[in-house]
Amino acid sequence: MSTLSVPLSNNLEAFIDEMVKGGIAPNKAEVVRQALNRYAEDQAVEAVLRSEQEAREGKILRGDLNKLLDRMP
Repeated sequence: MSTLSVPLSNNLEAFIDEMVKGGIAPNKAEVVRQALNRYAEDQAVEAVLRSEQEAREGKILRGDLNKLLDRMP
């Protein structure tokens, strides 16, 4: 596991402190880890929703992958 040093605004630091005081996480590092995990999950959901929307709009490629690759420039 690596350590990352990131400057935070006073508001973000106060928010993290409140999360620890409120028992959301045992320490500041865990608050940040939880937030990053949630962000990654949100991004994955957004990608699925975007793909579903593109499929509804007919913006998907169907067929043999090798044939599709051959058609690409």
